Amino acid sequence: MEHLEKGQELEVDEQKWVYDSSFDHRGHTPLRASTGAWKASLFIIVIEFAERLSYFGIATSLIIYLTKVIHQDVKTSAKSANQWIGVTTLMPLVGGFLADAYLGRFGTVLLSSIIYLMGLILLTMSSMIPSLKPCASDELCLKPRKIHEIVFFIAIYLISVGTGGHKPSLESFGADQFDDNHPEERKKKMSFFNWWNAGLCAGLLLGVTVIVYVQDHVGWGQADIILTMTMACSIVIYVIGRPFYRYRKPGSPIKPLFQVCVAAFTKRNLPYPSSPNELHEDPKPEKAQQRLLCHTEAFKFLDKAAIIEEKYFSEKKQCDPWRLSTVTKVEELKLILNMIPIWLTSLPFGMCVAQSTTFFIKQGALMDRKITHRFALPPASIYGLAAFGMIFLVTVYDRILIPILRRITRTERGINILQRIGIGMVFSVITMIVSAIVEKKRLNVVQNDPLHGSATMSVFWLAPQFIFFGIADGFTLVGLQEYFYDQVPDSMRSLGIALYLSVIGAGNFLSSFLITIVDHATTKVSGESWFGKDLNSSRIDNFYLFLAAITAANLCVYVYVASRYSYKNVQKKTEVAVADCYHDQGHGTRD
Repeated sequence: MEHLEKGQELEVDEQKWVYDSSFDHRGHTPLRASTGAWKASLFIIVIEFAERLSYFGIATSLIIYLTKVIHQDVKTSAKSANQWIGVTTLMPLVGGFLADAYLGRFGTVLLSSIIYLMGLILLTMSSMIPSLKPCASDELCLKPRKIHEIVFFIAIYLISVGTGGHKPSLESFGADQFDDNHPEERKKKMSFFNWWNAGLCAGLLLGVTVIVYVQDHVGWGQADIILTMTMACSIVIYVIGRPFYRYRKPGSPIKPLFQVCVAAFTKRNLPYPSSPNELHEDPKPEKAQQRLLCHTEAFKFLDKAAIIEEKYFSEKKQCDPWRLSTVTKVEELKLILNMIPIWLTSLPFGMCVAQSTTFFIKQGALMDRKITHRFALPPASIYGLAAFGMIFLVTVYDRILIPILRRITRTERGINILQRIGIGMVFSVITMIVSAIVEKKRLNVVQNDPLHGSATMSVFWLAPQFIFFGIADGFTLVGLQEYFYDQVPDSMRSLGIALYLSVIGAGNFLSSFLITIVDHATTKVSGESWFGKDLNSSRIDNFYLFLAAITAANLCVYVYVASRYSYKNVQKKTEVAVADCYHDQGHGTRD
């Protein structure tokens, strides 16, 4: 009876307070009713909306700016845009590490937002201050002034640095507002990634419509002023939400992984114990609320790091983390190793994503964009169809598909994370095939009417490829976000989001590299490159089909890797023995 009453008291206590190693802005245990969950994450989603407005306002028009103002040719401008997006999406690896190890997520977001704002201010200056403008007069010149190019590239790469800290830290900080040990909050966190991306797409939509319209019809400088003011307001909003957030203490996420490697190598000649229960686990970890992981059979050689040596059975030796690791630390290293094949097989998807902000936009610039006699759609605005596709998919997925799938599969997620990612990869193959068909049609129009080119072909011929691309994003990009946040060790969640972003960054660099290889190969084989001086003299349709073939072949490898994947397996609070874990594979973290 007494035992039952204690259990009820603990349950009531956990309903009132949050015991997941987080703390409130005063450094105390957070009160569930007044901190975290949607009341805090909505602030964060609003800030993401503002940041994405700025980012996509720049990114989707970058190739247009590079060709019209900087006067780069189509091949060079595509490479420059891919390299900038690549750096921007790889920088989060640095920002994520700093957030997890030293600065904390709140501090990293604040610092990186200020750097981001500095980049936007410099970008505005490059378009508004007479001595920094591309031309001495307001008219277009054949070659921009060197000072403008220098200031422009410094500004956009400052924005890259700001994004590097802002993007991984803000998203993981938002997900941190939900307690994994609380059933209701855990379900809400599954929806968080969907609505996070809905907010992202809303910012994207305004970026590629309102901002791009101002760039096209009013001026680049005026658009930069709007972006700068939006970013400044978002920083104020972020600080206002400070009392509602749940915070986590930073700590080195990399050092324990090296300790496991050293301990396993040191004890490489020791025999394996007869039972996993004989491996070392700390029943009272350093952080009282730290989650313990179950032992798995993968990468068994690392288990030797957790073997207790009888001849060194002294308290001092056994407490040395370079000599003895816990099962949880060993399993955290296994999680990272398990992710490598998934990351590698996601790269072709990142290469497909790279086309949406380069060649897709250039196609739209050469087509009939007139909506009325007085209004023509800016080339980058067609990208908004991808956002519509993603918002539609996320809404249907979260509100209709998931409840149905939960009833069918009787699991919390409906379908597991890797299945979701794989479905999006299928749509990316479809996107590339549709893109090739539309581009072939456009080239035929150009061939039949060289005088007008494809200016008589409606830009809405591109709608199917953008909508399919948005649906692919809704499955794969959202899935990758959730996967890398959920499956990394709890102490590395900013780095987890950075790993997701690095898929897009590495994909952009690979796309740029592939353009170079294909350019040389096609020139050598046929004497004529697939990449001419402009799109009308290029064969981008062949390049799209080549990408579709690469992505389809990779999909087969991905299915094999995903079918053998072992998800993070968290011990129940009542568990004591290392071996007493349940092994339902495929539904992410177990709590």
